[in-house]
Amino acid sequence: MRRLAALAWLALACSPAGPPAREIALVGARIYPAPGAAPIDSGVVVVRDGKIAAVGPPDAVPVPGDARVLDCTGLTVTAGFWNSHVHLGSPRLVAGAWLPGSLAAGPLRDMLGRYGFVHVLDTGSALGAGVRLRERVRRGTLLGPEIRTTGLGFVAVGGSPFYLRPFRLPELATPEAARAAVSERLDAGADGIKLFTGGLATPDSVVVMDVAIVRSVTEAAHARGAFVVAHPSDSRGARAAVDGGVDIIAHTFPDQRAGPWDRSLVPDMKRRGMALVPTLMLWPYEFERAQLPPELVASLIRVAQDQVQSFAAAGGQLLFGTDVGYMEDFDPSEEYGLLSEAGLSYAQILAMLTAAPAERFGATERSGRIAPGLDADLVALEGDPAADVRAFARVRLALRAGAIVWASE
Repeated sequence: MRRLAALAWLALACSPAGPPAREIALVGARIYPAPGAAPIDSGVVVVRDGKIAAVGPPDAVPVPGDARVLDCTGLTVTAGFWNSHVHLGSPRLVAGAWLPGSLAAGPLRDMLGRYGFVHVLDTGSALGAGVRLRERVRRGTLLGPEIRTTGLGFVAVGGSPFYLRPFRLPELATPEAARAAVSERLDAGADGIKLFTGGLATPDSVVVMDVAIVRSVTEAAHARGAFVVAHPSDSRGARAAVDGGVDIIAHTFPDQRAGPWDRSLVPDMKRRGMALVPTLMLWPYEFERAQLPPELVASLIRVAQDQVQSFAAAGGQLLFGTDVGYMEDFDPSEEYGLLSEAGLSYAQILAMLTAAPAERFGATERSGRIAPGLDADLVALEGDPAADVRAFARVRLALRAGAIVWASE
């Protein structure tokens, strides 16, 4: 293990932009090649020129003589993780989009890399900053995760969230204005569009976006090959998202004001091929900050977990996300625990982290599994998530396309 840490930190220290070594071999770990696949004990992963060259048991995969060997004995290796709900709007990240890359590299490492996230969906930073960070990572001048960004979300008239004041989000008043806004946003470099189909305008009121406007947004975005993410706030906002044809609902929607949640949403979401990002750890954070009684907080968390369990039972696609950047707690351990309490298995959570987002974002030919020919996006974990799902957060090493983006001491 000392050898792993020493070699990994050497790679980071000697190469600020993190270009991959020509050959790396991770040896001795228990390898989960894909969700549901049988593990490979004491396995070997050979990385060559940023791609996975071979994976298998040691008697089937020889270690190249000139490879940099990383001893992963006692660790678990999986495909690199996706976080499908982040915000890259901190002052250091925004400044680092234009200033030297080292300014942004630290926050990206501490917030994302150290927890194995090598692909992220940014749903809440200023578009210019998100695009600049994305392009710097692509060019190799900034060490960090692959980034997809929507820029700031759009709201209905009067629907800006109260918790963002005095800042207000751009409003969509008509279908025509919505189509124009989508074109402008995508022309400026966005990968997708975010809507607040339910905007929490006050602590006690949600402004729901008109379905005709939602549909105009999704039609315009889909015509350009872009996706649409919705923040629902409650069942009415989720219904507007479903009926308007969005692709992803970015977090569950327990609501202390609304009574029972709308269970008819689940089959409709499944039928329309939508995905859900649960973001369960948001709710203890928000409800405790609102000083709700502990018993009400616990009840609302159970509602959110029920939504996740119902969607999973229906065969819906779940994506992992934590709202990190909006929340200051970077550690996703609580999210893993809450998902497990909702009844999800480690294999389902692994799919949320790897195969499911790769499929959702059209990246299955290069990401989401450990297989020859795919990008060398790899995570080495302390412990086995099959025994303890919180092991997903105990990352010892993370590689993005063969470049080491995190290594623990």
